[in-house]
Amino acid sequence: IQTQGGSDDEKTIFYTSLYHAAISPYTFSDIDGRYRGMDQEIHQANGKTIYTVFSLWDTFRANHPLKTIIDPERDNDFINTLLTKYDQGGALPMWELVANYTGCMIGYHSIPVIVDAFAKGMKDFDVELAYEAMKTSAMEDKLGLEFYKEMGYIPSDKEHEGVAKTLEYAYDDWCIAQMAQALGDDENYEYFLRRSLNYRNVFDKESKFFRPRRENFWKAPFDPFEVNSNYTEANAWQYGFAATHDLSGFIALHGGKEQLETALDSLFNATTSTSGRHQVDITGLIGQYAHGNEPS
Repeated sequence: IQTQGGSDDEKTIFYTSLYHAAISPYTFSDIDGRYRGMDQEIHQANGKTIYTVFSLWDTFRANHPLKTIIDPERDNDFINTLLTKYDQGGALPMWELVANYTGCMIGYHSIPVIVDAFAKGMKDFDVELAYEAMKTSAMEDKLGLEFYKEMGYIPSDKEHEGVAKTLEYAYDDWCIAQMAQALGDDENYEYFLRRSLNYRNVFDKESKFFRPRRENFWKAPFDPFEVNSNYTEANAWQYGFAATHDLSGFIALHGGKEQLETALDSLFNATTSTSGRHQVDITGLIGQYAHGNEPS
């Protein structure tokens, strides 16, 4: 990538950031093609490169989409690796580390990585297997998914980080819906599109924030500056705009474009102080927008 203009310092920052974006995933298969699978057995890569360290909550939003543009061949290898791990372990990784399901972070964000690449025309992988893996991941009964499927949200007294999980599951479900539509599966398109609107079930129209709730009650008292167990490394401000897959619906929830614009201004103009627990990840604050961490 060649840059034009800017200072030497700005170019140094750009190329350092580009280097950081290339640090992971790491090559995992050995020089002779052997690697340890998710079943903890030794496998042969047969000419392919197998990767590890898929910290997908950290990378699905920006790093993997970047790779589809600047390094599509390797990104396709990443997808084939994810599918290999599904084959060997029975589930798509959510945060894989040296052939282990760590259970770290939230969502099933292998899915947007695959769907983004597919939408851009990258199809050098088993599409039907990928689609099967997506649906399998979305229909499990763990990490609050059982409540999400049954109730349309995750109650705050049933699962920690329930607001964040509801929001991110909804986005992933929208991605599955797009895949279903592309493959002509109308039934699953309608099902997952309907599930993708579950984010609305944790939106409080009065406060205009995504809030923790249980049964038919909002959890109170509520402080949008508070960092607590209802959100993932964030507070209600930083998760306040996590409906990127349904912008028209989100605008309507806020009462119109002008009202949403005012809410966005408020995000950047709010005080930089947070309450609740100390969260070292919340950095780079501009108002309550935390540029140094993933949700923002």
